[in-house]
Amino acid sequence: MSTTRVEARYPFTAVVGMDDLRLALLLNAVSPQVGGVLVRGEKGTAKSTMVRALAGLLPAIGVVPGCRFACDPASPDPQCPDGPHLDAAADERPTSLVELPVGVSEDRIVGSLDLERALAEGVKAYEPGLLAAAHRGVLYIDEVNLLHDHLVDLLLDAAAMGRSYVEREGVSVRHAARFLLVGTMNPEEGELRPQLLDRFGLTVEIAATRDPEQRAEVVRRRLGHDADPEGFAARWQDEERALAQHIVAARELLPQVVLGDAALRQITAVCAAFEVDGLRADIVMARTAVALAAWNGRTQVLAEDVRVAAQLALPHRRRRNPFDAPGLDEEKLDETLQQFAGEDPETDPDGDPDGNGPDDSGPDNGGGGGGGQDAPSGPELESSAPESPADAPADQPQQPAAGAPAPREAAPVASDQPYKTRLFKVPGTGQGVQGRRSRAETDGGHTIRAARPSGALQRLHLAATLQAAAPHQLARGRDGRALVLRRDDFRRQVREGREGNLVLFVVDASGSMAARQRMSAVKGAVLSLLMDAYQRRDKIGMISFRGASAELLLPPTSSVEAGAARLELLPTGGRTPLAAGLLRAHETLRVERLRDPLRRPLVVLVTDGRATGARSALDDARRAAGLLAASGAASVVVDCESGPVRLGLAGELAGVLQAPAVRLDELRADTMTALVQTMTTQKTMQKKAA
Repeated sequence: MSTTRVEARYPFTAVVGMDDLRLALLLNAVSPQVGGVLVRGEKGTAKSTMVRALAGLLPAIGVVPGCRFACDPASPDPQCPDGPHLDAAADERPTSLVELPVGVSEDRIVGSLDLERALAEGVKAYEPGLLAAAHRGVLYIDEVNLLHDHLVDLLLDAAAMGRSYVEREGVSVRHAARFLLVGTMNPEEGELRPQLLDRFGLTVEIAATRDPEQRAEVVRRRLGHDADPEGFAARWQDEERALAQHIVAARELLPQVVLGDAALRQITAVCAAFEVDGLRADIVMARTAVALAAWNGRTQVLAEDVRVAAQLALPHRRRRNPFDAPGLDEEKLDETLQQFAGEDPETDPDGDPDGNGPDDSGPDNGGGGGGGQDAPSGPELESSAPESPADAPADQPQQPAAGAPAPREAAPVASDQPYKTRLFKVPGTGQGVQGRRSRAETDGGHTIRAARPSGALQRLHLAATLQAAAPHQLARGRDGRALVLRRDDFRRQVREGREGNLVLFVVDASGSMAARQRMSAVKGAVLSLLMDAYQRRDKIGMISFRGASAELLLPPTSSVEAGAARLELLPTGGRTPLAAGLLRAHETLRVERLRDPLRRPLVVLVTDGRATGARSALDDARRAAGLLAASGAASVVVDCESGPVRLGLAGELAGVLQAPAVRLDELRADTMTALVQTMTTQKTMQKKAA
């Protein structure tokens, strides 16, 4: 008889360093009301290892036998779908760790109803989702920044309210869903919106150590675990047991901890000083400080608890725009704490408030340290409300004489301030991931029609189902009120919403664009379009062409921050290999279609349309533009030509691309609004004159 060998988990206490992350996880283990942890850091830094190891430290829980929702026998959920649980017996099982895959669907998270059985048999058959499985345990989301925003919203709502709600075609199910929420992410792959960041209680920034000795110890332990997982875990058994007992003791002490007025004033003063939005930060800081006091064996919250709580709870709440990095001014924090310092509780000679025992941070816990580290076939145009003053005028570009040596490379030019831009959309209807740019058939949005289901039935279109079944009722021998349904009768809802696209920036950085004031305006325009892409949940890529070639500065990614960083360092000067830039865009899109075939591209070409080199340079550029247009990619040309005399080369190129050409000074949303208002006024005056 064969048995399945279960590999021993990596011990929590065996992880080298990572004191801030260790402390944040333990504080949430003591008090899940803190609101979870968001772990930000580069790949390969033991983020996932520590989260998975934490579940093994948590005490076992009592559950009602047979309950799929892990109800507590001492206090069962009165709304439990498997209830009521009267005089229920008690079983015991380990605390669960539920991992959420990146490609998870909403129905898999909250659970789903068997709509076919509900209609045909009148049975409310509900299949619990991952939120039910995570109740009273740990819910771990790896790469949380790659989840769709509406799914992150759903998870955070459940974590905040402690309940999950399922509403499907008049059937309502709700159940308890209280869990320790932990998300990990690599900022290089894209940021979470500030609104979502704020919903995580604590955040920790981690990076791999640069100390050779520590790195050697990490490798040594990892190799030891891989060679003998069970033996390695046994060597850390005592430390693991002690830490688990410390968590239980801190949980028991937690209700006795007092948050004094002085500490509370410091918490509110710090949140006000750092201008965080709302009051969630104040509440999270208070809960974190209380949990920290309990972890250190005290019943009074001290100023140091408030400081550590601020380091863990505030950095991610300081972001004001997508290009801000989370952070906290330590000097300002200390000044505010000192300014609003009250008297800490009196301590005994051993430094122990109320004589509750030494201020012991427990085994391997990280102590009190924390935190700190346009054409008919081209894109459609829309206008938006203005947000910033008018753009600065651009300088007349200088074109080098034929045969003259290429100008020397100029130092990077700082960009103008970003502004709200016009909306460019890919024409037609796509099927890409949910976003906020182009029309698409998505899981969200409004219902536009009904269709036969191709797999498991989801989002039943009730009216269309009844309409399909009605003509066949006599033939099926219907003899009562119940409707006789067959599988072929069922129809699903087809919904139309918005999708995110791949916005590929192709930026001319040649000498003809190198006037500093003009290039600053160009960079400001691209930065504005980057911000627009961030807000509309797009992926972005960036190509620069100058000198003799084109360079893929940023492969397609969700990290708009990386795009902004590449743009700021973009040098200028040299010839204008326009054809090379367009060919590089064509090749980049070809490769990306293989990776992400449903995401439709939008090429944003930023150029004055000039091409230098051989006499056939312009012809080569037109042929490359025709190749790009033939691939089906939608494009828009941002015409950077300025001055009283214009050659109109960018407009000609836009014609080959079957794309709109938008002048740099027409890119702003307020410019488009003013243009529409002027055209409306002119039409009104013409009607009155007629």
